[in-house]
Amino acid sequence: MASISPLSSLWSRPCSAALRRCRYLHHLSLHQLLNASHLSSLTCFSRAQLPLSRPSLSSHNPRLSASYHFVRSSTTAIASVTTESEQELTPTSEFTSTKGRIYHETYGCQMNINDMEIVLSIMRNAGYGSTVPDPESAEVIFINTCAIRDNAEQKVWQRLNYFWFLKREWKTNVEIGRSFSVRPPKIVVLGCMAERLKEKILDSDKMVDVVCGPDAYRDLPRLLEEVDYGHKGMNTLLSLEETYADITPVRISSNSISAFVSIMRGCNNMCSFCIVPFTRGRERSRPVESIVKEVHHLYKEGVKEVMLLGQNVNSYNDTSEMEELEPGSNWMLSEGFSSMCKVKNKGLRFADLLARLSDEFPEMRFRFTSPHPKDFPDELLYLMRERYNVCNYIHLPAQSGSSVVLERMRRGYTREAYLELVNKIREIIPDVGLSSDFICGFCGETEEDHAETLSLVRAAGYDMAYMFAYSMREKTHAHRNYTDDVPEEVKQRRLTELIETFRDSTGHNYDQQIGTVQLVLVEGPNKRAPDTELIGKSDRGHRVSFVNVPMRHSTEGGEIRNAVIGDFVEVKIVSSTKASLFGEALARTTLSGFYSSGTSSRFEKVLAC
Repeated sequence: MASISPLSSLWSRPCSAALRRCRYLHHLSLHQLLNASHLSSLTCFSRAQLPLSRPSLSSHNPRLSASYHFVRSSTTAIASVTTESEQELTPTSEFTSTKGRIYHETYGCQMNINDMEIVLSIMRNAGYGSTVPDPESAEVIFINTCAIRDNAEQKVWQRLNYFWFLKREWKTNVEIGRSFSVRPPKIVVLGCMAERLKEKILDSDKMVDVVCGPDAYRDLPRLLEEVDYGHKGMNTLLSLEETYADITPVRISSNSISAFVSIMRGCNNMCSFCIVPFTRGRERSRPVESIVKEVHHLYKEGVKEVMLLGQNVNSYNDTSEMEELEPGSNWMLSEGFSSMCKVKNKGLRFADLLARLSDEFPEMRFRFTSPHPKDFPDELLYLMRERYNVCNYIHLPAQSGSSVVLERMRRGYTREAYLELVNKIREIIPDVGLSSDFICGFCGETEEDHAETLSLVRAAGYDMAYMFAYSMREKTHAHRNYTDDVPEEVKQRRLTELIETFRDSTGHNYDQQIGTVQLVLVEGPNKRAPDTELIGKSDRGHRVSFVNVPMRHSTEGGEIRNAVIGDFVEVKIVSSTKASLFGEALARTTLSGFYSSGTSSRFEKVLAC
């Protein structure tokens, strides 16, 4: 990754000053121009300035080598996930009665995306205005961060440099038509990086106005008011109760047919490499009823597929509505797995939640991430096999194929136990798709350990994998007890070998789909042929494209028409690559109508087709 460009180079972006100035004035009413410095509250919340030294910007330059990779079949690595710009939440004309427009960026996992949707709901209820597609037009800039890898943090520092330039040079930027905000933007850092670095971010060359951790988003309106009175705002307190269960997230992609629903937060596993327990706190689960209510709202909006989210989503344990709690000693783990954290009371488990959702919403698909291998009791696996609307796809993070490294990672299982679980899953759910996480170059990893990881990848036969080069995180068990002793060049070489091994082993999973009929949820045009092809996901999570032609409906009859976004389509697979499938569209259908009965195996249905 290239180093951060000097701020002076940002002036070189070509633009028409006259056109930009006209565009800026178009956004403003007389009322706004007269009240550009209006303060939203007469109450001042004072905060003592933190007597900390400010780190130099030069210390935050990103490293040249990428620290992690995401590989989906033969696709090469992608460093981070960033949300796309979305449509405005409220009309721009309402800006005169609000506290400012919002621009946001999100880095990291799906949980961060869902957190951003929660933040937008909180801000809208507090009177803030529409979201805008560029930071130059915003009075409030949110950057939602990830602290899992060093590379993700370096990307955030790079973006903060530009946002700081927009704030520091606001008057000049407006004059030359570069900025269109009514006042200098307030810069807010959210998420795991905010929790991890705290004062360091807030005090970095006055770049940031507010730092807010994952459990403190309700406090954002107050923190922003403090900024109006010249104070910095910070709240990174972790909570044992906060789940935001009563907040209906503002969906970032309102036209999408899929959505994220957070069902639990935090992590109790304390893996030695992971900082999540220190940035997200301990595990706590939302009440089942609040989840059902949110999914019902999404169903009425036309959502066809829901991804259930949690740091350890299958550790879900709702004790809020249980009159008589069972002791947690009978908490069943996957065979051969252990946990450092004991469950005090047993409530409604993940299988109970999935059963409830699949019963009440028979025309919605359900997926989940990210689970822990220890929490796949047989009950959950049989439920997945029997319920046609619970997708046959499991993310099963291995992290390493060496039992020695796994013990050092404090994962709670051996290589042999993990492979036995893989075999059990494939026996119970024959057409299951598996994905995994792997870390290359963890402390003390030898060439023999690395070779065992490569052999585990071949043995498991994953559809998709997320692969990382290890980067030490402060506060973790590894940081306190181990030495990061694998050279960076060795990490990168092992990562390359792991990616190549994965590519060589995944083709079979796609080739075996040829000749089957898959149920595909249409997500939109295929970018490679947008005028003629559609693309979507199969139950197993494979990307499937097909020629967009008029077709009948298999169960309802009626008109013959082309499929549209949100339709379920029966597609016969005719060819495959290591990354995707291509097929022939047969008919439009419904989720329930595609299967002969709710208790029949999807594998049997596909073979019958």
